[in-house]
Amino acid sequence: MYIPEFNRLTDRDEIVDFMKQFSFANIISARNNLPVATPLPFLINIKDEQIILTSHFAKANDHWKDIENNQVLIIFSEPHAYISPANYTKELNVPTWNYISIHAYGKGKLITESEKVAEILECTIDNYESAYRQQWDNFPEEYKSKMSKGIVAFEIVVTEVKAKKKLSQNRSEEEKQRIIKSLSESEDSNERQIATFMKKEQFTGK
Repeated sequence: MYIPEFNRLTDRDEIVDFMKQFSFANIISARNNLPVATPLPFLINIKDEQIILTSHFAKANDHWKDIENNQVLIIFSEPHAYISPANYTKELNVPTWNYISIHAYGKGKLITESEKVAEILECTIDNYESAYRQQWDNFPEEYKSKMSKGIVAFEIVVTEVKAKKKLSQNRSEEEKQRIIKSLSESEDSNERQIATFMKKEQFTGK
């Protein structure tokens, strides 16, 4: 990913927070020189100072067969916004796009122990809908075992992160305020989220 220096995001806490907030990401690998991608929900944790990504494939999706032998890329990227040149003070300008994107690289490890697979499922439930956990706990063990056998769980130790935060950092303060105002008033939730990130950028200086 091309990252100009003023768009580079290096704060690990900020990176991890973004990954957790937008944790439905695309995992990408290559098979016979052809890229293969699957969108998955990820759990993001820090263990021994390393970022650990955990998720699961449907067993019928044979993408899981590729992740142990090759480096994989997981892309976390969700809010984005078109930036109109109407926000700039000079007429001689072109449109652009504001966004945040995290590219995490690593090698996958399949998790086959039934107890660990069950734990990953339960952690995923707790992360995305904790209220459902009681319902899940009351299901027959036979049903839960069947569901567990229909997935392939895995984890990835992240070995490299490339993070880009393109939030009009190269524009004047007047132009940034115009962009924030325009996006904040948008009916598009993506654009309002980018406005929030821009406000935070100005407040924290990150």
